[in-house]
Amino acid sequence: MSFKDNLQYLRGSRNMTQEQLAMLIGVSRQSVSKWESEKAYPEMDKLLMLCDMFGVSLDDLVMGDVRNAMVTSADHGGDGHPKAPMPEMKGSALPQDITGYEEHMRKFDLMIPTGVFAIIFGVAVGSLFDSSNSILGANNANEVLIFLCIAIGTLVGLALLIPAGLAHSAFKRQHPYVEDFYTESDRAAARKVLAIALIAGITLVMAGIAINVWADEVLSIDEGWPNTALLIFVAVGVWFIVFGGMQYGRLNIADYNKESEEQHAQENAAESIYDKVNGAVCGIIMITATLVGLTLLFCFDGGPHGMFWMSWVIGGFLCAIASIVTGLIKSTKSV
Repeated sequence: MSFKDNLQYLRGSRNMTQEQLAMLIGVSRQSVSKWESEKAYPEMDKLLMLCDMFGVSLDDLVMGDVRNAMVTSADHGGDGHPKAPMPEMKGSALPQDITGYEEHMRKFDLMIPTGVFAIIFGVAVGSLFDSSNSILGANNANEVLIFLCIAIGTLVGLALLIPAGLAHSAFKRQHPYVEDFYTESDRAAARKVLAIALIAGITLVMAGIAINVWADEVLSIDEGWPNTALLIFVAVGVWFIVFGGMQYGRLNIADYNKESEEQHAQENAAESIYDKVNGAVCGIIMITATLVGLTLLFCFDGGPHGMFWMSWVIGGFLCAIASIVTGLIKSTKSV
């Protein structure tokens, strides 16, 4: 068999299109088409990537017959002697993570919940200096310390969230298609992690609420450290929930490929008017939430019960609702 025949056979064994193969190894679809029509030949680094991807040797791929090589490697050991039957596999070899998807997603899945945690934790520490029940008592430095805690927490959170988002966008542009290499045991382990994370997260949030209610009902303290305790428990609980959900979601490569494909199509076309409207609405909402929160903090002693920070929470919910409504309108118009 020629290289062309071997490549077509290996690609067909994975039910892989020319475009998908091209995206996996970082070339254009036209390049793969030229290889399979013998109008061009891949460079050595691309040949080695193909060998790793399909589990064949360079000699078999270029000059041999990959079908015979697969039978030989499956039926015999390295010394040529027969070995025990192997489980039947679809395709020439089990898919491999040649794009570095697993390493990238594990880092991404850690940075996002940690960034969210940092922002909530900053607000939690700032609550210790609530003027009504500050750990420093009546002190002119309370408002400054509240601002510093929130500012530092927000900066740390953004220092994690923004680079993570940019790196993920860059990875999706570089690897718009990833072959699903996860096994059923991987998915079972992810489901277990998700279940544990959800239970731990919900338990922590409920514990924080219980402490806050206890302080209010028994100690008659509804500001200051009870809010700090509540927010710290919420921060840790949210970390578990977000982390578990992202760890489970990373195994859904089909959605990743679909999302990347849609994003790629949008980048090639003009930006949808709906996306522009959604971005503008969310921007206005969060700017308004920031102004309201800062006004309550510095002009009204933190607002009722020191709940000035709720303006950002409400803003986030309103932004999410706006995105959902915009998406529904967009999908309705496209039908």
